[in-house]
Amino acid sequence: MLAAESLDDAGLLLASWREGDLSARDRLFALFYPELKRAAAAMVRREPGLSLSTGDLINEAVARLITLDRIAWTDRAHFLALAARMMRRALIDHARHRKALKRAHHRVELTTRIPDAPNLDLEELNGALERLAVIDRERADIVEMRYFGGMEIADVALVLGLSESTVKRRWNAARLWLLEALAPDG
Repeated sequence: MLAAESLDDAGLLLASWREGDLSARDRLFALFYPELKRAAAAMVRREPGLSLSTGDLINEAVARLITLDRIAWTDRAHFLALAARMMRRALIDHARHRKALKRAHHRVELTTRIPDAPNLDLEELNGALERLAVIDRERADIVEMRYFGGMEIADVALVLGLSESTVKRRWNAARLWLLEALAPDG
């Protein structure tokens, strides 16, 4: 029964899904729904004029995760990291689609945790994040997990196999790099 399942059961459910158990997959999404909803709500809140709802964003991420075949899930943090990546991609795709419609619409902007940064255009942020990934994939992953996934430092550290203090330092360095890369004259 779902009510009896806890986050401690996540590893077993992930392993069962990896082996092809679709009921484990469904129970896993139900188990993680509150965390996915929290992360999606934060993203939607930061997007003025966004026509995606929290539920739409979660559904899009879930649909993308379901299509992945036999991922080597290891734990809750890895699952949430990949879900954050899928939500980011859904937001980017949505912004690009809206831009392609060439109708009057509001620019999609993000309010970031990057110090002294104005609201950012989602595509500009994505471009800067892709440039950062070429230079340092790990720092780009940290930004993706923290910013788009709302993951805590401890979870990011677990996913990347780093200490929390290392993740904090790299998170701060990545935010400063992005601030400079997204500066109007940068």
